[in-house]
Amino acid sequence: MPAAHDTAPASQTLSRGIRILEILADAREPLSIDEIARRLDVHRSVAYRLLRTLEDHGLVGRDDAGRVELGARLAALAAGVAHDLQAEALPELTAAANDLAMTCFLAVLDRDECVTLVSVEPRHATASVAQRPGSRHPVAVGAPGRAILAQLPPTQWPDGADAIQVAEVAAQGFARSHDEVIPSLRSVAVPLTLRGRAPAAIAVVYLADGPEPAVLAARLEQAAHGIRIALGD
Repeated sequence: MPAAHDTAPASQTLSRGIRILEILADAREPLSIDEIARRLDVHRSVAYRLLRTLEDHGLVGRDDAGRVELGARLAALAAGVAHDLQAEALPELTAAANDLAMTCFLAVLDRDECVTLVSVEPRHATASVAQRPGSRHPVAVGAPGRAILAQLPPTQWPDGADAIQVAEVAAQGFARSHDEVIPSLRSVAVPLTLRGRAPAAIAVVYLADGPEPAVLAARLEQAAHGIRIALGD
């Protein structure tokens, strides 16, 4: 059995503060202090003290009804994550999104999760799907996750990874999914392998039937190639 210091967070207060940010991100809407306390499983007074500290740093704010939401300061912090990758990916994602009339995004591996780093919605599409930066889901599901897993040895795959589906990515060069992460949504993704960086993927997400997945993948591979060139990879 692991020693207590191996499993317990080094700072319970810091861990709870981070968990509040995760709760607000997952909720995608402002929450009351009571709701945050309930989800965090702490007394309201504890949640209040944590929120005051986060608010002092601009990481959370309040809406007109006094409910808590993520603060603007988080956007500045997020912009510093893989800044060069985000900067070089943005024009490629924008061009691909407008060409395909679909939301295009860059996803990266974060432990056992697939996290959207940057996303672009098409300029003139009549309807598109929002894919918010920071959104995450288990890497074992969905097209972007499988495109990422295809770059890793099986020994590094998390529980639940489907070896057959990942093998298909290696064979055809892209992944596709339907109704896996969010009901009714489809996705196509291609691997984005960059030296010295965690595995990533370029993907589109859309509602209705569109071009064949192979056609979408070909355009995404162009974007991935452009990103690799821009980064000198």
